[in-house]
Amino acid sequence: MGNTYLAAPTPGTHLRLRIDFTRTIYADTYGGLRLAVVHPDRGEIDAVTLSFLDHGTFHRRDVASNRPLNSSDHGTFSKYHRPGQPPWEGAEFTGVRDAIERYTAVWFPGAWAASAPGWAANRSTHTVPALPAARGGARTR
Repeated sequence: MGNTYLAAPTPGTHLRLRIDFTRTIYADTYGGLRLAVVHPDRGEIDAVTLSFLDHGTFHRRDVASNRPLNSSDHGTFSKYHRPGQPPWEGAEFTGVRDAIERYTAVWFPGAWAASAPGWAANRSTHTVPALPAARGGARTR
């Protein structure tokens, strides 16, 4: 569905995982991913935003191109890109993927082991910041 990914990571459950790009204050520019756990009857149950900047997704690209920290495109990608290349050219997704894995492990236990058994054996070592703790304790609706 456009820029949205919707999945049922654990078979037999009603919960779904929705992933969208997060927008920035600049048109057609994206700064991260928003993960949401959705129930078909109760709607969105929980959500977290994963910043590309916080997870080093474009760090190597930004250093190589001497992008200053206060640049509007530092740690982001936009629809404007080199012909024949994806908008996220130069991205390193290991940090974001690790954060997604940790978040989904809470809501969809065992989903990563079932969908990607070779992932743990093939992943590079990379220290990733922990997901931000929920403010005010557990979320309820």
